[in-house]
Amino acid sequence: MFLPKFFLAALALLALTTALPAQTPKHEPREFLPAPFDQYCARRVAELSSTDWQKDITPENWPAKKTEMRQQLQRMLGLDPWPARDDLHPVITGTVQGDGFVVEKLQFQSLPGLYVTGDLYRPKEVTQPLPTILYVCGHANVTEDGVSMGNKTGYQHHGVWFARHGYVCLIIDTIELGEIHGEHHGTYNKGRWWWAERGYTPAGVEAWNGIRALDYLETRPEVDRTKFGLTGRSGGGAYSWYIAALDERIKVAVPTAGITTLKNHILDGAIEGHCDCMFMVNTERWNFDRVAALVAPRGLLIANTDKDGIFPLDGVVEIYNDTRALYRKLGHEANIGIHIAEGPHKDTQQLNFGAFNWINRFLKGGKLDDLIDEPARPAFKPHELKVFTEIPKDEKVTTIDQSFAPAFTAKSEPPTAAEWPQLRDSWMQALRQESFRAWPNNTKAPDIRTDSFVLEGLTLTKVDFKSEEDIPLTLYLLHRSDTKPWDLDLIVLNALDDSGWEEFRNLAATAFGDQFPGAKPDAAAFAEEQKMLKGTKWAMAYFCPRGYGPTSITNLSPVKQTQLRRRLLLLGESLDSGRVWDITRAAAALRSVRGFEKTPLWIQAEKTMAANALYASLFIPDVKRLDLHALPASQHDGPIYLNVLRHLDLPQAAAMAAERSTLALYTNDGTPWQYAKSIAALLNLGDKRVQIREPLDAATK
Repeated sequence: MFLPKFFLAALALLALTTALPAQTPKHEPREFLPAPFDQYCARRVAELSSTDWQKDITPENWPAKKTEMRQQLQRMLGLDPWPARDDLHPVITGTVQGDGFVVEKLQFQSLPGLYVTGDLYRPKEVTQPLPTILYVCGHANVTEDGVSMGNKTGYQHHGVWFARHGYVCLIIDTIELGEIHGEHHGTYNKGRWWWAERGYTPAGVEAWNGIRALDYLETRPEVDRTKFGLTGRSGGGAYSWYIAALDERIKVAVPTAGITTLKNHILDGAIEGHCDCMFMVNTERWNFDRVAALVAPRGLLIANTDKDGIFPLDGVVEIYNDTRALYRKLGHEANIGIHIAEGPHKDTQQLNFGAFNWINRFLKGGKLDDLIDEPARPAFKPHELKVFTEIPKDEKVTTIDQSFAPAFTAKSEPPTAAEWPQLRDSWMQALRQESFRAWPNNTKAPDIRTDSFVLEGLTLTKVDFKSEEDIPLTLYLLHRSDTKPWDLDLIVLNALDDSGWEEFRNLAATAFGDQFPGAKPDAAAFAEEQKMLKGTKWAMAYFCPRGYGPTSITNLSPVKQTQLRRRLLLLGESLDSGRVWDITRAAAALRSVRGFEKTPLWIQAEKTMAANALYASLFIPDVKRLDLHALPASQHDGPIYLNVLRHLDLPQAAAMAAERSTLALYTNDGTPWQYAKSIAALLNLGDKRVQIREPLDAATK
């Protein structure tokens, strides 16, 4: 609920080799994207799908550009700075004999406690260093008697083929479906939205494990470290992209069923078939052609089937054509190819033959028309390839999401007055660059349309505006009808969630029912509002940002709401970062209403919306006071913004707000807000600058 007793609130206020044509059809947004998010997402996808970034690329400037982009991807995978390359502590736990080859069952630690289990396939007789393949796995859930054998056992046929054809091949488990089960589904169905706030993605862990696997392979005498190849399918296709993009040791890559366009993911719904391990935290707002570009000009074969429902062919071909154009610019068009096999999202022999031929060409001097005459066949029962007989007690695979991208921790001592400006400015820059980067550049006041109605001694003014070109919003102003706007002493902007919207429209429908169809008039609440407004020279403004009230997403199932939120994250933003922007635009719209250009402005909100309002106030120049009810003590319990917990938490945001506005915080626990009070004292803002007040009954119900 917001505040059912608006009078009480008022009192509180006092105090994808051959060029193929792009086959992308004209898109119509799917029904599962409700208005206004259908057109909004279509526009955002169009913006981010531009390939203009390639137009100035030359062979001479590509190395520098690639370095810049690689650093960006590194950060978006939670790998900036690089984790420490500690001792791998490799252990070979057993060997298995095959027909002409040997499998070594091994484990190493990519970080202390982050165990990586794998099977290393090699010819039985090795007389010289051999070209070596790192194979990264997709989501094969292989168990015996309820015990995970690791997804490496489900992809063993690849290792068998490579070892029988003169390669060393290491197949490693993933953190989710390995012998130790970690997690890939944090935002998919586990509610771990803080992953995005910390800049964490399991794709980063999988990429790091792959990079460290290369480190291990370099220690092996059987391995020719100048001839590394990389391949994998599905999830392994995605990790192949990230590893090859980040690590130049990879000379040839065949990512299989692991990439498509933002359009396929966002508008065609492919994202709904993917867990979080497929995606970087898209701070830089990339389409996936930029990930593919980072492999250039090394050998690259993009492999896919034609009926893959979660990596649609049109998107794969689009990625290929865009990336081929870059290879052409660099003078290495012969180094890129595409291999399309018939079939669904499945590991097929036709896909494998293409991969084997391509890798042979780049690592063994093979030719295009060489015959691949042996299919890839498994050779062992899964348990024969299992590494551990017992899970190590010090394993951190199951909890790696909590430590791989650590959250911000405030220093025990507050800054000095001399240190504060630099600290504050660094936080503001981080918010602009990493959390609110998707905001429009246009800060011009929005165009508004107003309609006013007078009843029961009150004036209701309806103000329609667009927060963005496809986000129409409305705010409502109430004040006593015998006072002109320019004579009012105060305007209070109430930022509402769904429950607050219901309470407001029921209140307002008592007198202005035509403007609120479907509302249930609440005469008692209206009487209190009327009494308060007639006794003051105040205006109360009520407004819902996107996804609440008139644009509520509550008509969607919880699963569809989750998938909408995930779409927005993949676009480099969040539903809540959009709401913060909306609050800033609502304040600007108020200033465009005649008579309200200079009226003192207060903002009031509760719970998650209180946190959104707090951040919005940092970007609104003239908020005199914030009244925040049940403000969450941490972002972990509040709104979701990309990367915010890399840099600061809500107490630090409150401290920045206190430098600009008076804070009235209604809470049973003032402890989290002592930081804001200490900054206010540091800046000599007075002991009333941050006020800790008893919560109103309504705010704690």
